[in-house]
Amino acid sequence: MKLNDSFILHDENNEKILVSDGTTKFVGLVHSNATAGFIISCLQKETTEDEIVAKMLKKWDVSEEIARRDVKKIVAQLRKIGAING
Repeated sequence: MKLNDSFILHDENNEKILVSDGTTKFVGLVHSNATAGFIISCLQKETTEDEIVAKMLKKWDVSEEIARRDVKKIVAQLRKIGAING
């Protein structure tokens, strides 16, 4: 899976903002916290949920269960707005 090319990731003052380029059904901005921003950043390249979880475990002191739950939740939300391919 990968971030849809119709969405642009903007990094402003350590905050990730995801914006549609206007060619999608979704209209608006997606503001993210540090965790969601990290997950979205991982999605700039083709990746899997397992790979994102592994990267989160290296970056933060968090259980695999919590990391996996967060990844699934964010990926589901991004799929709902059409921000992920694959």
